[in-house]
Amino acid sequence: MNAPETFFAESPAETVRRIFECIDRERMHDVPLCNRALEVETVGFRHWEGLWVGVVITPWAMNLMVLPAGSESFAPLRVGQEHEWAFPSGAYPFMGNNEPGLGEYHYCSLFSPMDDFIDQAVAREVAEASLDELFVAPEPETPPEPQPLDRRAFLRKALGRKDAE
Repeated sequence: MNAPETFFAESPAETVRRIFECIDRERMHDVPLCNRALEVETVGFRHWEGLWVGVVITPWAMNLMVLPAGSESFAPLRVGQEHEWAFPSGAYPFMGNNEPGLGEYHYCSLFSPMDDFIDQAVAREVAEASLDELFVAPEPETPPEPQPLDRRAFLRKALGRKDAE
């Protein structure tokens, strides 16, 4: 794959918001699945390992986004092609897309449609929590405490004696 033509030296949050507001006005304004209690908003864009990672809330979907920040780890994907990004919480499949004015980006759908969100504040809270959890590594499982070896019980069990239990 080739490197992206565009990368963001500064947070792309404002550009993402502006482009998705345009999509909302021009392409999604009459689409029935849109939740008109919601508006386009970008949440929590942060620089991470040479990438920009954040969430975009729209009336039709909430997506986790990965955009290039100059790292060679970001490569454009054909529309619909998948790439798995590994975060501290695990690996997740992202789809490729390209939007005029924004360029190449990868997205992972968190919610679509957005019917269950009663207002923008709830959507924002979920977006912030989702992004926070993305960067939290799961707690390692602790192995069970070893039990002291009871030699007599072991031998009784090995010999098939009923008093071993």
